[in-house]
Amino acid sequence: MSVSEEKKEMRRQAKESRTLWVDQAGPDAGAMLAGKFLENAVLAGTTGPVAGYWPMSTEIDVRPLMESLHQRGCEIALPVVVGAEQALVFRRWVPGLTLQEGNFGTHHPASEEPEIIPGLLLVPLLAFDDQGMRLGWGGGFYDRTLAALRASGPVLAVGVAYYGQKVGHVPHSSTDEPLDWIVTDKKVQKVP
Repeated sequence: MSVSEEKKEMRRQAKESRTLWVDQAGPDAGAMLAGKFLENAVLAGTTGPVAGYWPMSTEIDVRPLMESLHQRGCEIALPVVVGAEQALVFRRWVPGLTLQEGNFGTHHPASEEPEIIPGLLLVPLLAFDDQGMRLGWGGGFYDRTLAALRASGPVLAVGVAYYGQKVGHVPHSSTDEPLDWIVTDKKVQKVP
């Protein structure tokens, strides 16, 4: 089976199992994730800018964390899909900002909001492993974005998920960008 076929099958399984973890984790999972992030001295020392995301489907809700970081003075941005096969851009977000509907069910700030280059990205995922590999939705947007940002300077990729999304191994190829940290509703883990 090719890596692409392995990913496709794992994606199907991960979507199903994440739905179960949403129910098990309960409505406070996003707040628990925010607490775990802010308890970690390295991550809590983030001064920004930070790229979050507006959760869709059963993705863990990072809005409590984005709001906490905003209150601490961090500049927060949300991703914008500008086109297929392109890196994401990030626009400034503040609590209460009206968002526009984007491609693939996303929500993002309007084009009037300034673009921001983040130093830390909160990266959504379907599955992750101890080596920092993640399985995303399959569009490659975060991999292209991380590759471009890392070519320009240091950036931290923090995968955010329900604890139960951890798997033994995520199939990957040379274009898949690894995570630096993983934060769940139960644990913070620096990738070796």
